[in-house]
Amino acid sequence: MDSLAIAFSGPSNSGKTTLIVKVAEALKEKYSLAIVKHDPSDKAIFDKEGKDSWKFSNTGAEVVVASPTRTTFLSQKQKDIDEIIEMLGDFDILLVEGLKTLPLPRLSVFRNKLDESYFPMSNALAIDDSINLDDYNLPSHLDILDLNNTESIVEWILKNAKKVR
Repeated sequence: MDSLAIAFSGPSNSGKTTLIVKVAEALKEKYSLAIVKHDPSDKAIFDKEGKDSWKFSNTGAEVVVASPTRTTFLSQKQKDIDEIIEMLGDFDILLVEGLKTLPLPRLSVFRNKLDESYFPMSNALAIDDSINLDDYNLPSHLDILDLNNTESIVEWILKNAKKVR
């Protein structure tokens, strides 16, 4: 199988992470997965102060922590999506949270109200019944998906994901 990728966008607390987890749970039986999370505010902390790996990272070096159950790569350099894809190795489907400027098919997630600034970069909207679509002027290119119907979202992803290698 080709390696495919799809991106998810939406405002904070819209349900992006919850949806990605549901999609990953649905896909993991048949496909190998990778997930990339964008941290635009650089708030995520992956290493504990004082530990050896933290000390190594503070030298500015690229650090790999290998254990019997996982391998963690702590990079001090920003990577573009192609470099990240190369680092990930083999996968069937890559789910990307954020990174709005990536040229990937994009599913934008909303609750309560739509943010029309997402429309140009989106291919589909995943919404719940808190949104009245009659209140918006939707572009015709957008597919509308039920945020609570994971099966239909997975079908849309498998149909629309982009080959990345």
